Amino acid sequence: MTLAYIISGFVVGVLVGLTGVGGGALMTPLLTLWFGVPPTVAVGTDLAFAAVTKSAGTLVHRFSNTIHWRSVKHLSAGALPAAVLTTVVLDHFGTLDERVGQIIRYAIAGSLLLTVIALLFQARMQRWLQAHPEKRLHGTKLDTVTVLAGAWLGTLVTLSSIGAGAVGAMVLILLQPQLAPAQIAGTDIAYAVPLTAIAALGHWWLGSIDGALLAILLIGSVPGIVIGSLAARSVPHSLSRTVLASALLGVAMLLLFPNQI
Repeated sequence: MTLAYIISGFVVGVLVGLTGVGGGALMTPLLTLWFGVPPTVAVGTDLAFAAVTKSAGTLVHRFSNTIHWRSVKHLSAGALPAAVLTTVVLDHFGTLDERVGQIIRYAIAGSLLLTVIALLFQARMQRWLQAHPEKRLHGTKLDTVTVLAGAWLGTLVTLSSIGAGAVGAMVLILLQPQLAPAQIAGTDIAYAVPLTAIAALGHWWLGSIDGALLAILLIGSVPGIVIGSLAARSVPHSLSRTVLASALLGVAMLLLFPNQI
């Protein structure tokens, strides 16, 4: 079983390196569907994994000056309290409750569907908003909507561990379409660090993080990410994202209709 976890971590790492999509969209469904890990443990362990990996990414983008700190501040202002509140709600109802597990399962599936939409339509949305500057938000209205979007993302990520990657990038494109792709990526990673850290701490408090599993997954994923990043130069970006979107759509259907597929 240990070898299977390492191989899974490696495969997910390669796909993350190829596409840039956060590992939660891949690892959490894999742990839940294939290995039978309880949804809350899969979510908590993946959040801890994301907090470690995204911290390194933030340092790189910080030195490259590709982080829009104003957006990070407002997204975090909504996301962090929402993560804490969601953790308290999970604790109140009990993470081992069957109904809570089912809600988290649906949250994972919904997050996967949002990730698919983001993968397929990000570029189109950004081009449309850049061509229609009158549709953009500005000033206080932009700041308020950014905080509210952060609260939504904080709830989504704490429930499913998915959303801080492609979904967060989609939100940034809608709110800040003038940002360059590298700034979208850097800002998305930067706000996700405190969010995944707070959410992971909440799941640790709830007892839903498997430390041994986390370590094993990191053994496989770190070299996988390196290899995937190197291979990304020779693989068409549109092809890799389309393939990944198709796979995630299939996984979402399995989560929503386990007995029909």
